[in-house]
Amino acid sequence: MSIRTRIFIGFIIVVFVGFSALLYWSLDDFKPQFRKATEEPLVDASRVLASLATTTAKDGRVDVLLFRGLMDDAYARPFSADIYGFVKTGVDYRVYITDISGVVIFDSRGGLDEGKDYGRWNDVKRTLQGRYGARTTEEIPGDPSTSVMYVASPVMIAGKLAGVLSVGKPTVSTNRFAEDAKKNITLITLVVGLSVVLVGMFISWRITAPINRLTDYARAVRDGERVTLPELGAGETRELGEAFEEMRAALEGKEYVENYVQTLTHEIKSPVSAIRGATELLAEEDMPPELRARFLDNIRAESERINVVVERLLLLSSLEKKTRLDDVQRLDMADILAGIKESLHPLLKAKRISLDVLDEGDSGFEGDPFLARQAVLNLVQNAVDFSPAGGTITVEAAGRDGSVVLTVRDRGEGIPEYASCRIFERFYSLKRPDTGKKSSGLGLCLVREVAALHKGSVELANAPDGGVIATLILPRRII
Repeated sequence: MSIRTRIFIGFIIVVFVGFSALLYWSLDDFKPQFRKATEEPLVDASRVLASLATTTAKDGRVDVLLFRGLMDDAYARPFSADIYGFVKTGVDYRVYITDISGVVIFDSRGGLDEGKDYGRWNDVKRTLQGRYGARTTEEIPGDPSTSVMYVASPVMIAGKLAGVLSVGKPTVSTNRFAEDAKKNITLITLVVGLSVVLVGMFISWRITAPINRLTDYARAVRDGERVTLPELGAGETRELGEAFEEMRAALEGKEYVENYVQTLTHEIKSPVSAIRGATELLAEEDMPPELRARFLDNIRAESERINVVVERLLLLSSLEKKTRLDDVQRLDMADILAGIKESLHPLLKAKRISLDVLDEGDSGFEGDPFLARQAVLNLVQNAVDFSPAGGTITVEAAGRDGSVVLTVRDRGEGIPEYASCRIFERFYSLKRPDTGKKSSGLGLCLVREVAALHKGSVELANAPDGGVIATLILPRRII
């Protein structure tokens, strides 16, 4: 399981548990809070109505007829109130008054329960005892939607308790408000939860994206690709990336030196031995002049061979350490080919080889002028070395799909099957047909490095009708 997945799953679990607990607590506490909000104004209403009932008192008793007229007038007044989508058109308070024994003497529902004993109900019973009295009773037992909340206040006449006035409020409207609020809270919680999940995905991506880039970078280094340290932002990830880069440079530097020391030792060992043998023979005083001249020529040839190996090794080593081009200019492949053809004219003439250059036009590209020329020169030089005397080499430059494609074709013997997978290896070389000698084995390796630095590619393959076709592809623009 990836780090991103673990972070995301952990984040989801925390969000789910947290929001579920919050939602459960909110919904569980919601209805009691609405009940409290309903009960508090009922206390005020019961106090006001109890005071109003007291003003109707005659002979120490509430004037029920007068109080009924006042209440009927309040119930009969038409009105319409739009309360957040809930239209209220009538007073739904239920008011009743009991005497000091708990018997109902007034009932706002048309005197329905007048004469009944309410002394056992908590609102009446507790108020008669001088305490706060309230109750909630279901009009239809077992149906919470029919519950009515009652709050009572004492009716005091001339400073004496004359009875109890209780005001009831059906909870159906309160329940409706509560259910609507629950739906809104649930919807908002889901929307906020989804938003938090999306934010969590973004945060997990922001955390893991640099790690993924660093992983891809490490794998590319492992596969030997020429890559630069990606953008990792700031903080610990950036420090980790820089530590990776330092470690890579240290390991590559050590391995690089070891490989080059071994290969250079191997390549120089043979010419050094030849030079040593020739100098020992030259020390003989009675050596014929013609033989001495031949040994001196051998020393010069082997010295030149060492010089070529060293120079190409230095160039190749500098290329292999590069991750980008330092000197990028606008170049034209036709101009490069023209210069190479002119410089190779003596060699072409000596081998009687015809070099045909075909330019389709529009062969401009961005690149390093020295490196680009070296790559093209090596491909053409390679074709000259493997072409028979009197042969023809065809070089073609053309622009295709945002790139410049250079093809160099000779009419030699082609690449042996056993060598096809090794031709780009450092120091690997085939014998030249005309001399039987091998080159330094660094030319094609150098071409491959130059192509990679230019974000291009190079291929060598046998032509169907004989010879070898070398293809160098360089992008017009280096991004």
